[in-house]
Amino acid sequence: MKKLLTIALAAAVVSGSCASNNSNKESVMENNETKTRTVIAKELTFNTPTPTIAQIDSAFKENNIEFNAIDCVNWDGFSYTPDVKFAIAYSKDEIYIQYLVTEDDVKAVYDQDQGSAPYKDSCVEFFCIPGEGGEYYNLELNCIGKGTFAGGAKRTERTKYGQDVLDQIRREATLGDKAFGIKTKADNNGEPYTWKVTAAIPVKLYALSDVAPLKGRTIKANFYKCGDDMPSKHYLSWNPIGTEKPNFHTPDYFGDLKFE
Repeated sequence: MKKLLTIALAAAVVSGSCASNNSNKESVMENNETKTRTVIAKELTFNTPTPTIAQIDSAFKENNIEFNAIDCVNWDGFSYTPDVKFAIAYSKDEIYIQYLVTEDDVKAVYDQDQGSAPYKDSCVEFFCIPGEGGEYYNLELNCIGKGTFAGGAKRTERTKYGQDVLDQIRREATLGDKAFGIKTKADNNGEPYTWKVTAAIPVKLYALSDVAPLKGRTIKANFYKCGDDMPSKHYLSWNPIGTEKPNFHTPDYFGDLKFE
């Protein structure tokens, strides 16, 4: 990705902090207010509307789609900061996301979508507002690619999609797709674990909203890493969040996702 993260001003005060990301050539405007980040999604072309995960991975590498840090620690008491990055691109029909994580412990209790609570495992999340109606959607996946997908205007008023929809979100994780419980750093000769999960999200699944073609548009979005039941509980965001307590359902604090 030739164009990377930039940071502009927003309106509210944030108590947490985001590390500078010099490896991604991030431009930071320092001040006492919330910073709104912007990421550029590059358009990819395939010879099929539903490329395989292997094809997507190859296209990311061939087009130099770079990773962007999820490094904002927004709340006191959650100081553990795994190394988390995301890369994003799109086609006419789909959004493609890769998360790359290095953390001391990994957890995968849920090995199927139905009944899962991925936020309790090693979890990555993508929230966005793709249309004009204000509905936001959250895709939450654990480190073996199992999870949930929901949409709605409020946290308390959401449509939680069933397996028929989740089956259309193609996913693959480097840790496989079988639950393994918790693996600690001690189980890995004192070394952290590194894993990647890739997801392809058909735009048509944002069915509660009237979504115009993505090309040339800017939408609001945020990217997260959490682990509610991990040995070191943590809540990281890409764009900073200014709430008093951990809460990812905060559309007012989404950053800008621009589609080239």
